[in-house]
Amino acid sequence: MKTSSLRLASVAVATLLFTDTSTFAATPAQGPLPVPPLVAECSPGVRGGRLVMSTFGDPKTFNPIASNEGSSEDIYRFIFASLLTLDMQTQKMLPGLADKWSVAADQKTWTFKLRQGLLWSDGKPLNAEDVVFTFKVIYDPDVPNPAIDLLKVDGKPFQVTKLDNLTVQFVTPEPCAPFEENVGSIPILPKHVLAKALAEKKFVSAYGVDTPPEGLVGSGPFKLKQYKAGEFTLLERNPNYFVVDKAGTRLPYLDNVMYQVVPDMNAMSLRFLKGENDLHEFLRPDEVVRFKNEATKTGRFQVQELGIGLERGFFWFNQNTNLNPKTGKPIVDPKKVAWFRNQKFRQAMAHAVDRPSIVKSVYAGRAQANFGYITAANKKWLAPGLPEYPFDPAKARALLKEIGIMDRDGNGILEDAQGNEIEFTFNTNTGNSSRDRIAVIVQADLKKLGIKVNYQPIEFNTLISRINDTYEYECVLLSLGGGSTDPSSSMNVLKSDGYTHEWFPKQKTPSTPWEARMDQLMDEQHKTLDFTKRKALFDEVQQIMSTQVPLIYTVSPISYVAVRNDLGNLRPSVLSYYRISWNAEELYFKKK
Repeated sequence: MKTSSLRLASVAVATLLFTDTSTFAATPAQGPLPVPPLVAECSPGVRGGRLVMSTFGDPKTFNPIASNEGSSEDIYRFIFASLLTLDMQTQKMLPGLADKWSVAADQKTWTFKLRQGLLWSDGKPLNAEDVVFTFKVIYDPDVPNPAIDLLKVDGKPFQVTKLDNLTVQFVTPEPCAPFEENVGSIPILPKHVLAKALAEKKFVSAYGVDTPPEGLVGSGPFKLKQYKAGEFTLLERNPNYFVVDKAGTRLPYLDNVMYQVVPDMNAMSLRFLKGENDLHEFLRPDEVVRFKNEATKTGRFQVQELGIGLERGFFWFNQNTNLNPKTGKPIVDPKKVAWFRNQKFRQAMAHAVDRPSIVKSVYAGRAQANFGYITAANKKWLAPGLPEYPFDPAKARALLKEIGIMDRDGNGILEDAQGNEIEFTFNTNTGNSSRDRIAVIVQADLKKLGIKVNYQPIEFNTLISRINDTYEYECVLLSLGGGSTDPSSSMNVLKSDGYTHEWFPKQKTPSTPWEARMDQLMDEQHKTLDFTKRKALFDEVQQIMSTQVPLIYTVSPISYVAVRNDLGNLRPSVLSYYRISWNAEELYFKKK
């Protein structure tokens, strides 16, 4: 699902794990190909081998509809297929489960024709019933869905109808500008497996991490073989995948893909440099020289620079004004939420961050300061002339003084007008050394300003639960990834009722006039087909975000990858969070 999601930021390094080949049982016999199969544009490769990618966060779920975190997407992206396929290098929508699709002259009626003979990984037929069921799940009010705003216009759902066993019709209330990408990218679910869970109102817990492999049915290139919490997730080839290469060989080429849990990013890098791994998808900029020297020395791998990416790092303050339903007390300390909801407080924090030091000390100069909601990589949609917040402690103090925050007793600590010391807890996820170093710099910057920052790294899924479920936090440093270059992929972030509107999610009504305006603008751009008008609407959204600074941006690093020279069909893309493995079904090991 092409929504923005909270990321671990560095996920993938391939490793070879097991010598016990009994762990990898023989793949079941494959079913017949659909008519017609999807023919990949890749060069013909060689079948066999396994690719293992390391992470430091377990998936929270294998359910692609209920998920809202990158650690789950890491896995389910391999298991499910969608009506269409987004090519990450060209940003074009290509055929997927659907062989053909069209839109009527009214720009509201879309028709998708599925391939004949599609099969689920368990051998059962995949047809129009499954597509209709998937959207029934999405529009079910009892199923939380971070992407729901992408699949409505003016708050109204699409009408989804089965015309025949292979044909599905969608009718939108009004024209929907990103319809192809939003609808075409939805992971299609098996009705025969999940209908009971939906009927019993248990869908959210369906396809949880406790699901046995045989119960996790999909139509993507791989299927679940084994999951062991805290250790690994093992995938094996789906024998019923609907894609072949130009020579007629059924994809994927790889027998297995694995995500192994490791302590931190340093462990990922070390494994690669020791020659134990196949690719390093998130090479940190400060490691580039070391890796290039090793590549020259060994001739075993190459380092590629991809440019500034889409991922954006930032920290934010919890502006939630609601009460804790269990205790009846405010979710955020009232005196602190008063600071956090003040625009000048947030602007002061933006001026207090020494981005040049972050660029130099964390990224060895291979990054640039970022002040906007999207990065320079998204040239098509980036708004001109956005406000910037250069490092300026004096400006930060002046802004705070305007709202009554100053050092009132000469002890070096700032206090508000009521005499409360300015102090808060600052969280990020464990295991990410770059983010840890950024957090320490921010903590030091704010200490110099006179603010007490209690830095506490937390395990990723625990942190995500606090952000998305209990809201028990004060300030967090993370990043947004996933999604696409299209503005509508950020509906879940930018709309006030969005699941990823992190500073105050799922609002019943907008809590501020500027959030209400962003709701209006995002709804309008979603249904505007004229690009110039649509861009003007999204430009204003970016202007609001940069003026109100609910997200305080840090820097945008240059993206690098390191990859073995004998891995074929590489098509690295900075426009995908998964810079190398986005086309894993096409990757193969060249035979000597």
